[in-house]
Amino acid sequence: MFKMEYREATPSAVASPNSSNPSSPSTPTSPPVVISPCAACKILRRRCADKCMLAPYFPPTEPAKFTTAHRVFGASNIIKFLQELPESQRADAVSSMVYEASARIRDPVYGCAGAICQLQKQVNELQAQLAKAQAEVVNMQLQQANLVGALLCMEATAPPPQPHPQQFAVDTFICSPQSYHSNPGFIDDDDNNNNLGSLWEPL
Repeated sequence: MFKMEYREATPSAVASPNSSNPSSPSTPTSPPVVISPCAACKILRRRCADKCMLAPYFPPTEPAKFTTAHRVFGASNIIKFLQELPESQRADAVSSMVYEASARIRDPVYGCAGAICQLQKQVNELQAQLAKAQAEVVNMQLQQANLVGALLCMEATAPPPQPHPQQFAVDTFICSPQSYHSNPGFIDDDDNNNNLGSLWEPL
């Protein structure tokens, strides 16, 4: 019975309409697909299963990623951490473990805490610089407001402009009709015309 089932499963035992014809070409079989093991299984030198938990997060193209995390946490702890988390959070957890392991390798004493403290120090310095710049902007705005107020006060308290003496005399002469008769140096138009006529009399 087992032999019959095995023969039915094999491609050579399947009957076809053209199998009896020796001249018909045989159907080529596709080569088997070889799946490369993940970086974790390759480094651990074990067989990578179809549902390997580490395969989605440690691809074979990034072996340094698993090497760094394995050096600090160990493969068993990494698998344990991933098993305790839902699948939607495992990618972030792997990234966090790799970052923390890299920081621990660079700084064995403080690890990622040293990097966090340094970044926090930079944030505090930038906040102090921002507060200083904002204070300078407010000071400049106050100075500008004071300057505008002083200019407005100077314009309001300034005396009106005095007319020029010569212009004042001309205006007075035009506006007052008495100046026409009271000015002894003014020449009458009729006398002026008579004098000019006498000068042009024929000889």
